Amino acid sequence: MIATNKLKIFNDPIYGFITIPNTLIYDLIQHPYFQRLRRISQMGMSYLVYPGAHHTRFHHALGCMHIMQKAIQTLQFKGVEISKEEENGLLIAILLHDIGHGPFSHAMENSIVEGVHHEEISLMFMNALNEVFEGQLDLAIQIFKGEYPRKFMYQLISSQLDMDRMDYLKRDSFYSGVAEGNINSERLIQMMNVQDDFLVIEEKGIYSVEKFLVARRLMYWQAYLHKTSVVAEIILTKILKRAKELTQKGVHLQCSAPLLYFLEHKVSLDEFNEGVLKTFALLDDYDVMGAIKSWQFHEDFVLHSLSNMIINRELLKIEMVDDKQQKERMLEMKHRFMQLHPISDKEADYFIFKGKLKNQAYDKLSEPIRIVKKDKTIEDVVDASDQLHLKALSKQVTKYFICYPKVLLETQVFN
Repeated sequence: MIATNKLKIFNDPIYGFITIPNTLIYDLIQHPYFQRLRRISQMGMSYLVYPGAHHTRFHHALGCMHIMQKAIQTLQFKGVEISKEEENGLLIAILLHDIGHGPFSHAMENSIVEGVHHEEISLMFMNALNEVFEGQLDLAIQIFKGEYPRKFMYQLISSQLDMDRMDYLKRDSFYSGVAEGNINSERLIQMMNVQDDFLVIEEKGIYSVEKFLVARRLMYWQAYLHKTSVVAEIILTKILKRAKELTQKGVHLQCSAPLLYFLEHKVSLDEFNEGVLKTFALLDDYDVMGAIKSWQFHEDFVLHSLSNMIINRELLKIEMVDDKQQKERMLEMKHRFMQLHPISDKEADYFIFKGKLKNQAYDKLSEPIRIVKKDKTIEDVVDASDQLHLKALSKQVTKYFICYPKVLLETQVFN
């Protein structure tokens, strides 16, 4: 038998060389469940706006593991006791935190696997892998679920200043070219410490935290909530919903077997058993895009029209409006569109709809970002900062929009 070298390195454009710390983590990365992340887009349909945004959840997961290594080293250097088992648990938990994402990251949650959050599927994958690896993921699962008694460990995995956010802001900024999202994750990690079992940032790191929160706000408006990205993702979810609707009426649609399974079945969290999980593990971006390429020629008007929009980037018009304008404008446009095409009111809803975008860079009601002062007192970053704009960043901003076919503009529907 040929021995495999499992202590490999990855060359990452963000951090340089990323080292695989041990053979267990190598074997987890090599598992088909994790390798699937190479075929799941990190930023969904954002590549239709930012052509460079083709990076994957695989990139992101490795990056999170790398900066978790740096955070552990920093905390140990400052005297925080973290055992080898705890270190391994943290690395595995952050490595697998996004393993439950479906095709194009969030599209599945709002269409054909309704009401099942990707974190719940991640936990199912972790439990399945734990059986394969004979209980070696027990501690990682405890930390991931927030059940491990050392609170700061869960905060490293999931909080308002966790390794997940630190990597995706820096990585998505790099690949999209949105420079405003670039953060100094190295500085933030160097400023970390633990006090009273909570993760804290030393006072001299407060400006890096402020920049992190501003960068997060800007990345949401410029990238994640960019109106073209938003409308493209909504169209994608509507394609999958229409495909499911047609399939359940007995209409034959050409697609892969795993995708067909989820079109034919309504799967709730209770029904998400081992067999369903294995089928889900076979789904990725290629299944969906391959199907859409075929569906653009289907006889159903709704399905082929929406599919063509994604394939050829001929998207719906998205217009920001006042909340009170939404209903009136929608009724007017639906009436006109139904005159142009012989479709039902329900089918017109696939083309003309309303929505809202919410952006809140910092949530005062959630687990706070704690700043520790020189006298060891702890303050919420908003209270510790002398920047008034941080208080503004903690308020949720809501914008309303309507979407409709561009043909309604071309036919001069509006005065």
